[in-house]
Amino acid sequence: MKIQSLTIGLSVRHPQYGIGTVKTISEQTAEIRFGDAVRVIEPELSGLVPAEPSVAVSGLEMPLGQFVASTIEGVIERLGFEKPDAVIEQLGVRWHKGKLVLHPSDLALQTKEVPLEVFFHKLVGIRNQLRVLEQKINAHPVLTDGEKVEMQQYVTRCYGSLTTFNLLFKDKDGQFSSKAES
Repeated sequence: MKIQSLTIGLSVRHPQYGIGTVKTISEQTAEIRFGDAVRVIEPELSGLVPAEPSVAVSGLEMPLGQFVASTIEGVIERLGFEKPDAVIEQLGVRWHKGKLVLHPSDLALQTKEVPLEVFFHKLVGIRNQLRVLEQKINAHPVLTDGEKVEMQQYVTRCYGSLTTFNLLFKDKDGQFSSKAES
């Protein structure tokens, strides 16, 4: 392993000492903590290898922070998560700054109030997780087509149960539907 590949805090594997953590780096050597002992190692001669996966991005033409942010945004989009502001934009205008009020039948108990923006955000989170579950069911490599259909029916029933809350959505395209989607 080249000395230039080391970074402080990197987990490495040595053929004799096992797994250690890089503590300091000099021109030719590195101090690496293996258990209770710190050893000075010449990485290029010692058979040292990374103990954790690493990635190299060649030809990077943007700042690293921007690259990481765009990667995170892509993952969030792929998983079906939404930004809180985007979720609130889906809430019907008449419900903005509204409250969900739960009154217990026992008057001695306290009433619970939840801002509709908070409730709606959680509701959209459920919708997003159901969408991810659908994708995982449909892409599952072991389930038979019959098992996929059976599991999909449970998801569809969940959507049907949630149609009660469709009145909160500004647009119909975000609403729940009990119809099976293909």
